[in-house]
Amino acid sequence: MNIMDFNVKKLAADAGTFLSRAVQFTEEKLGQAEKTELDAHLENLLSKAECTKIWTEKIMKQTEVLLQPNPNARIEEFVYEKLDRKAPSRINNPELLGQYMIDAGTEFGPGTAYGNALIKCGETQKRIGTADRELIQTSALNFLTPLRNFIEGDYKTIAKERKLLQNKRLDLDAAKTRLKKAKAAETRASSEQELRITQSEFDRQAEITRLLLEGISSTHAHHLRCLNDFVEAQMTYYAQCYQYMLDLQKQLGSFPSSYCNNNQTSVAPVPSASSNVIGSSALTSTSGLVIASPTNLIDLKECSGSRKARVLYDYDAANSSELSLLADEVITVFSVVGMDSDWLMGERGNQKGRVPITYLELLN
Repeated sequence: MNIMDFNVKKLAADAGTFLSRAVQFTEEKLGQAEKTELDAHLENLLSKAECTKIWTEKIMKQTEVLLQPNPNARIEEFVYEKLDRKAPSRINNPELLGQYMIDAGTEFGPGTAYGNALIKCGETQKRIGTADRELIQTSALNFLTPLRNFIEGDYKTIAKERKLLQNKRLDLDAAKTRLKKAKAAETRASSEQELRITQSEFDRQAEITRLLLEGISSTHAHHLRCLNDFVEAQMTYYAQCYQYMLDLQKQLGSFPSSYCNNNQTSVAPVPSASSNVIGSSALTSTSGLVIASPTNLIDLKECSGSRKARVLYDYDAANSSELSLLADEVITVFSVVGMDSDWLMGERGNQKGRVPITYLELLN
């Protein structure tokens, strides 16, 4: 037999097998043929694998959106990844904003209050941009890559074996149908032999598929570790951002009053909605900051005696005339004639010093 004859016979056999499976599948759908059901354990494993695949894809895609909201940038990164090339480094939004602020502050003059504040804000924004870049890199390596490897690797293998199992089941049921229709003894013997072979192949394929599917539990355990890594990366990122903004707030709050003219305002973080904040008539800006004007504190500055106040945020004294504060502690505050409108005198036991009003919440 030459190669040509062998190929022709193989094609004919494959075509016959395909036709047999198609007929069996069609008759099953029409209710004209019986269907061998998989055992409950295997069906449960198949369902679990399909569920894992669907949700892994959704989580992976939405994480990509979270880390890179720009769809055009995501497409570009995808193309570079498929071409096995490194995507060009691009400046991110916080870094770009930071650079604009630094350039503006330099233009307005670092010696002016606004110019200095812009430069400080710009430097902080650039630090946040760096932290954002680190979050993306860490999350892509420790979280997205394992999820993608499962979808493009393990699950593709499972899907391939599952498809093969489906074909073996169709072969088995087609053999059963032929055995039922066989009347001659010789034909019946041949059909029984075919049934034994197809049953053996089906059982072997079912076992292979089951072993692969049982690995889904290990996949879940691995993805759990990856999820912990992702959460830790986010925790580090948000902690860094919080510390950067806290440091920036302290820098802006420590500007001496002589550094600001009467048209400038001081900036403080938004306290809780239920807080009785000093200067309750302060305006809330769209950026989430409370803009407090000294004119809103006339009642407090003119009142005599002392009041209790709760500290909203930690504060490190800039010099010996100031009092360091710890968040949530309660101190005594009072005004002193001639003191800068942004400050009060604070007292804790035998310790006394100036404290910024934006760090306090008056108590009734």
